[in-house]
Amino acid sequence: MGILSGNPQNEPMHYGEVFGVWGYLSTVKGLLVGYQTFINHTGDKDLKGFLEDLTREMKQEIQQVEELLKVNGVALPPTPPERPVASLESIPVGARFNDPEIAAGVARDLAAGMVTCSQIIGQCIREDIAMMYTQFHSAKVQAAGRLLRISKEKGWLVPPPLHLQTPELVHA
Repeated sequence: MGILSGNPQNEPMHYGEVFGVWGYLSTVKGLLVGYQTFINHTGDKDLKGFLEDLTREMKQEIQQVEELLKVNGVALPPTPPERPVASLESIPVGARFNDPEIAAGVARDLAAGMVTCSQIIGQCIREDIAMMYTQFHSAKVQAAGRLLRISKEKGWLVPPPLHLQTPELVHA
């Protein structure tokens, strides 16, 4: 039997795992309250439903990661207060985030989250932590696909310049 083999929950977390997991938790907590604010700002029912589903998933992730850190004796990052529900009409028009801005920002965050999950997976020596972040990564891939579909359907997606002409190949 090799070093650190057996039940992964009995293995200590190394400093890289602690740093990655703690930083991820801190970020997700901050994004959660931001998305609660976005829910108040969106007027599109599909985007609102997407954000509500996403925030439910984020709360589950937070719970899992907090439990992991607690069991391993790691202090938790601070939790910002949840945002109250507000009526869209109570937010002045000039102060509102618009739906395409919300969708683009969340898409950016999902892409960054996939990279972060991959980085944590790559540095893990504990299989249980790597598997947990593999699940988080998969959820982000699915959410990003759903958001892409919504953005295309609503006409919010701004594609980069499309390359329509291909040069002729020169054969030697």
